[in-house]
Amino acid sequence: MQSRYREATILVVDDDLEVRNYFETLLKLQGYKVLLAESGEETIELLRAGDPAVHLILLDVMMPGKDGIETLKEIRGSFDNLPVILVSSASSWPFVMEALDGVSATFLEKPVLQAELMRAIEELLPSSKTPAPEPAGTPGELRPPRARNARMIEIENLLKQVGLSDVPVLLQGETGVGKEVLARQLHGHSTRAKNQFLKLNCAALPPELVESELFGYERGAFTGAFKDRPGKFEMARGGTILLDEIGDMDFRLQAKLLQVLQDSEFQRLGSSETVHVDVRIMAATHRDLKKAIREGAFREDLYYRLNVINIYVPPIRERKDEIAWLADFFLKKHSTPHTPPPHMTQELYQAMLAHDWPGNVRELENMMRKFLVLRQPKMIVDELLSLAAGQDRSNGGSQEPAAPETGGPSILQKVQLSKQREETEAILAALTTAHWNRKHAARLLNLDYKAFLYKMKKLGIESKPTANRV
Repeated sequence: MQSRYREATILVVDDDLEVRNYFETLLKLQGYKVLLAESGEETIELLRAGDPAVHLILLDVMMPGKDGIETLKEIRGSFDNLPVILVSSASSWPFVMEALDGVSATFLEKPVLQAELMRAIEELLPSSKTPAPEPAGTPGELRPPRARNARMIEIENLLKQVGLSDVPVLLQGETGVGKEVLARQLHGHSTRAKNQFLKLNCAALPPELVESELFGYERGAFTGAFKDRPGKFEMARGGTILLDEIGDMDFRLQAKLLQVLQDSEFQRLGSSETVHVDVRIMAATHRDLKKAIREGAFREDLYYRLNVINIYVPPIRERKDEIAWLADFFLKKHSTPHTPPPHMTQELYQAMLAHDWPGNVRELENMMRKFLVLRQPKMIVDELLSLAAGQDRSNGGSQEPAAPETGGPSILQKVQLSKQREETEAILAALTTAHWNRKHAARLLNLDYKAFLYKMKKLGIESKPTANRV
């Protein structure tokens, strides 16, 4: 993917010459101008000189002398709006997050894959692209962070693609994984983004109220109906409705919903007049709908109407690389100018990574709200350890359904194939830069040499291609 912001200058900072050369090669191939620095001190000198102007910095954390964290803090003192991407190994992130103490930066984990690097740069640098509409929400509201986990990145990319159409979308996954957040993102990527996004939880109300909430009613339709009232389908004209916990919808109501999906029309309660609507329908559930169909609790024809695009959202225990980012987001979201976020310790980060989070993202958010009140990391650590002990005694607690059956490759299979391609590209790029010296290539990617050889073998990269090879 060629960059559409060709005039940008990126400063690559790393004490390892081969790593600097590796990034320089990748970035120049994408059309960026590149400056190189081997230390924090040299970085600050280049920025203060201001010629040429730097638009983004790719900064290694572990460097002798002034390391990446010290350098970033100094950059923020004088160049607060300059985008910085910090690069380090996953094992050092708890230390890095603790040392940064709220200083803003984007983070990439070594080994840095080309696709991840380009995606991060394109997000941070202005471009000639027309900005995508913001997800629905309150103006000025703090937006959720971009996905870092490979599976969630795949889902986000799918949302952008699906947003351009009006087909129904079914979001499946355990309770609390963030299905509503993704639905709002999808609405934000659509041509309906400027119109209403309305949600109805089908499990939170009795069937009679769900029906009146969705379809509205005429005066006198039932006791207490003193005036006409439109339902959510009418209020969301031109917009989107999310039917949350669709698996709990009353079987009789499912037939009326099917009519809306098929004909874009319905009748209010107590009325014979047909109402025509233009609404995009999304549905979400933690239930296994195919099992519900077999048990006679869910209509098969409605399932296939809703299941045009099926997105399975993985639980947070399968994407723990996002826990640190989400925790930081929730602390900022719920803090106030008078109550800044408390200090996160390495012990707390480790306890959070060790916890299975059966309540998923919702549980993590509530835990961070509690941390804002208690402001004692040790108390949160003790609670997480206590919860883990309780889960062990109960043999893991309640079980949620596995990913739903789908025809063709699953999201997970697609992500695995995508990840293999990216790893192959990164290894081949490193080998090319290192002139096929495998030890040097392993160093470029910050990988143990034996692990690097294993990855080469696993991906089928056995030796340097030759001109006469067939």
